[in-house]
Amino acid sequence: MERIRVQYLNDSIERLCYIGGKSDWIDLRAAEDVMMKAGEFRMIPLGVAMQLPRGYEAHIVPRSSTFKNFGIIQTNHCGIIDESYCGPNDWWHMPVYAIRDTEIHRNDRICQFRIEKHQPALEFCEVEKLDHEDRGGFGSTGVR
Repeated sequence: MERIRVQYLNDSIERLCYIGGKSDWIDLRAAEDVMMKAGEFRMIPLGVAMQLPRGYEAHIVPRSSTFKNFGIIQTNHCGIIDESYCGPNDWWHMPVYAIRDTEIHRNDRICQFRIEKHQPALEFCEVEKLDHEDRGGFGSTGVR
């Protein structure tokens, strides 16, 4: 099992744990009270800094209820933090845009993350035609 060294901003930040024992994602929480007006951008501090193992990165995304509960959108849509961002002042933040006036309180769960191995080295080989049948649509919808 890999070990992740975590530094917390202070004792008021709830400690990291898996989401309700039903997911391999881990919630991240606001590290301070934040009030935002519609149209405002803000980097919300998450109260943690981590030293990820070599060859790993963290993927940070909003919780499914973040937009409904707080009216904020994560501006980079999926944040990636690699193992080089691991100094004592490399605190994690969530860049957000408010679509309505909102109030977020310290320890409100606003995003989640998981740790992934870096993508392996790949070789792209150009071909004239792919071998599989055309599914006839975009993505999994089958609708053009």
